[in-house]
Amino acid sequence: MPSIFTRIVTGEIPCHKVAETDAYLAFLDIRPQAKGHTLCIPKQETDYIFDLEDDQLAGLMVFAKKVAEAIKAEVPCKRIGIAVIGLEVPHAHVHLIPLNAVSDLSFKEPLDFPADELADLAARIAKHM
Repeated sequence: MPSIFTRIVTGEIPCHKVAETDAYLAFLDIRPQAKGHTLCIPKQETDYIFDLEDDQLAGLMVFAKKVAEAIKAEVPCKRIGIAVIGLEVPHAHVHLIPLNAVSDLSFKEPLDFPADELADLAARIAKHM
């Protein structure tokens, strides 16, 4: 059974897309820890990030760096934090989270934003790509 992220890649499930290449996709997290919390994934479904081939892992990190720069250009924050947990969805992914304090990367109760606000934010971040 395809992961929820594979279903997003195929268009079966909608997302607030921030960036896309042939190999990678970035979209806003629907359970964000901060405004602009974005997930970067390889389009090829691989459960564990360290099972990716070296070139895929390197490509994902370079892609995530570009997305982080776009988020930082649109969302006021001190830095963009990065986290790889890998237990929530069986599809390798990187969390990019705008940070103003270390505690912002605690994966506490998620924030809730209206869908229209997420769509607008995704479009504004995408302009920086």
